[in-house]
Amino acid sequence: MNKKLSAILILFAIGFSVSAQDKPAYRVFTGTGKKSDYSDIIKEAGKTDVVFFGELHDNPVAHWLELEITKDLFSEKGKNLILAAEMFETDNQLLIDEYFSDIIKEASFEKEIRLWKNYQTDYKPLVSFAKENGLRLVASNIPRRYASVVAAGGFEALQKLSPEALKYIAPLPIDYDPELPCYKDMLSMDSGIGGGKENKVSPNLPRAQAIKDATMARSIANYRREGQTVIHYNGSYHSDRHMGIIWYLEKYQPGVKVMTITCVLQDDTDKMDDESKALADFVIVIPSSMTRTYK
Repeated sequence: MNKKLSAILILFAIGFSVSAQDKPAYRVFTGTGKKSDYSDIIKEAGKTDVVFFGELHDNPVAHWLELEITKDLFSEKGKNLILAAEMFETDNQLLIDEYFSDIIKEASFEKEIRLWKNYQTDYKPLVSFAKENGLRLVASNIPRRYASVVAAGGFEALQKLSPEALKYIAPLPIDYDPELPCYKDMLSMDSGIGGGKENKVSPNLPRAQAIKDATMARSIANYRREGQTVIHYNGSYHSDRHMGIIWYLEKYQPGVKVMTITCVLQDDTDKMDDESKALADFVIVIPSSMTRTYK
């Protein structure tokens, strides 16, 4: 064997070894399980009215991709891009607006607003990007105290709220279909406290989920104008299967164009599991061994 051929075979072997050891942090698939990529997400997102990014709250890959997709959409949409997030509640919109207008300082903003515990690592980069580029950030979610009212007493308990409080919630009465899988499935979950019938989920829990979904949908509808694109960050369950928030948004804005992204964990990322099919328009498959941003 001549030296030239030997060198080629050695390089081929090295290349094969590196390829075999490659461990991608994520892979992209369509909702049907077909292999896709990041560029396809951006291409489709640019043609959409509302992009729902269904995240895993403690996953660093999901949070990084949220920021990267936002940056690339901004490059295309400019000031016609609006950010909206489950992680901020409607009664805190004033704080966001005052901070973005430099009326209050960052320290005051972070002290007074009710931040999730992973804000600094996972959501602050999005907030900073919006502020630095003059983009609107919408606090879309119902104040958690009112979601708790529903969880404890059902929709009827909201009638006790003042007219001022009701401004922060989707208009009542809200439509509610208990047969929607996103709500019906919640009733089959275990509370996680031991076993037995007494630990089953309260029927008011899916109602609390619905009032969140309706309020987030209403927030999007209130702020979005023709020609604008909203990217909404939320836990994947709120938008999986084009239900939850989307079911309500289509009532508030019939004909709205929606694209969904969801994140799932798998031991093997070479192929999307069948159980993830139809969850979203794009499914981001992340290794189950991926580190978490909090516990």
